[in-house]
Amino acid sequence: MTAVIEVDGFRFRYPGAGVESLRGVDLTVEQGDFVAVVGGNGSGKTTLCKAFNGLVPHYWSGRTEGSVTVSGVPTATSTVAELSTVVGYVYQDFSNQLVRPTVRDEVSFAAVNFGLPDHAARTQEALEMLQITHLADRFVWQLSGGQQHLVAIAAVMVLRPQVLVVDEPVAELDPGRAAQIYECLARLNASYGTTIVVIEHHTDLVARYARSVVLMADGAVVWHLPVAEAMARSAELDAHGVPAPQVVQVARAFERTGPVPLTPADAARWLADRGIEARPAAPTGPTGPAGGTARPVVARLDDVRHGYRGVDGRLETVLAGVDLDLHEGERVALVGSNGAGKSTMLRLLTGLRVPRAGTVTVEGVSTRDVSPSVMADRVCYLYQRPEEMFLTDSVRGDVALYPKGRDVPDADGLVDEVLALVDLQHLADRDGRTLSGGQQRRATLAVGLAMRPSLLLLDEPTSSLDIGSRDGVIAMLARLADHIRCVVVATHDMHLVAEWATRVIVLDHGDLVADTTPSRLFGDATLTNRVGLVPPQVAQLGRALGMDPPPLSVTELVARTGARPHAHASASGPHAGTEVPGGTHDA
Repeated sequence: MTAVIEVDGFRFRYPGAGVESLRGVDLTVEQGDFVAVVGGNGSGKTTLCKAFNGLVPHYWSGRTEGSVTVSGVPTATSTVAELSTVVGYVYQDFSNQLVRPTVRDEVSFAAVNFGLPDHAARTQEALEMLQITHLADRFVWQLSGGQQHLVAIAAVMVLRPQVLVVDEPVAELDPGRAAQIYECLARLNASYGTTIVVIEHHTDLVARYARSVVLMADGAVVWHLPVAEAMARSAELDAHGVPAPQVVQVARAFERTGPVPLTPADAARWLADRGIEARPAAPTGPTGPAGGTARPVVARLDDVRHGYRGVDGRLETVLAGVDLDLHEGERVALVGSNGAGKSTMLRLLTGLRVPRAGTVTVEGVSTRDVSPSVMADRVCYLYQRPEEMFLTDSVRGDVALYPKGRDVPDADGLVDEVLALVDLQHLADRDGRTLSGGQQRRATLAVGLAMRPSLLLLDEPTSSLDIGSRDGVIAMLARLADHIRCVVVATHDMHLVAEWATRVIVLDHGDLVADTTPSRLFGDATLTNRVGLVPPQVAQLGRALGMDPPPLSVTELVARTGARPHAHASASGPHAGTEVPGGTHDA
């Protein structure tokens, strides 16, 4: 095989940084490979990939040593513009890449600028590959975040680059769209021979689509291995904050070493080969009817209808006659595909928007009768992008804004209490915008808790977080029961739904199509297929084994097989064997 990317002893330090972000990286990526770069937040994944297209060091002009060569071209002696014809890059903050008014304009932009005579055909092909042809004449600003992400990827695909780098390709997509994105990347890889490099936290997608895996830690490559061998090193992945896929964890619960399955179908066969099968057992997750409770109502939507007018003046319906009661003590997951109406429902609950028809009430107060600032005494809405919540130069200042602005008695004591609850006392004087992704999520939770709302609303709280940070946010949400009457989370993260929610509201094209529990949702294949939801691997495996309702965790699935797990195994699946961080192994 021919190497398309060669990294030799590459070191890089950002201007003003005290430590190197990359330290002596050696890596070879073969042409036509499908590589997943994994590791915890701050491990150097994004910085390494930015070295592939010359942003490091030409845009981020820090201190460098060593070399990076792409398709035989040293990046140090080439420009970012020249490298863009070889390496396409879709950034994690993809919205900054969108510069044209309509989707078609955006997707065609690069091909037109490079003077490609078949730019129209390439544009149509890219639209079809991403399944966004129906959006071609829409304005970019009209799209949901997930739809914009699809457009950004299509705009890079139009050039058919030798190497395509995608940073967090499914961070803001519903599970159905996430699979479609990876199918598109796989087709580009197979049909055009494009080398694909993804920065990814979802190891189930890595196991299914990647051919090789690069594990990063502390700015260095730990190893570069074929995907099957990489996933088999579940203990080592877990030690670096990258838990292995759930089906691998199931296998490691029974066998510490040896090959592991990579998909639920593989896992079902793996278990059958060892005589391990489901047995009748009571599931550990909630299975009772959702919403059937005598608990007090915290918020109510009564025949709520809402929509937005496009530039052509036509009203586009977003919510179509929704009736919903939210009760005290509930942990509600609001799910559905991109554009289903989740974020709109959250905004209506805050009073930031008033429905075109119907009523929204929180603790008996209608959003039509009071201003959003008054409603803020009852409702707190934490945005999808946490950096939008930071308005001062310190976390303490952001947390104190509401209680001090409302003259809450002992505001300083309240701020200290909240910072302790989210374990951010040691970062209280840091600017929130300089924190890691997981720390920013915790800081925004502190802002919300300081408002002491009855109803807490969160939009995609685990988006773009590594698994360790995601689990920390889930644990933090679980601890809010004593402080918040009701919590509603709009999410595409089915692990969050399985591990945290007690009730699931499913939206589809503005309709409330299901009010259920996690177990019942994941056990209803017709419903999940209809709305583009992909259950966690453990639920898929449970369905394949005939478990009804399916399990919500690895521990539950193992218990319901009735088989004896390995004496030293755990739900995270540790097993023997580690490597020294910083060592490399090129597949």
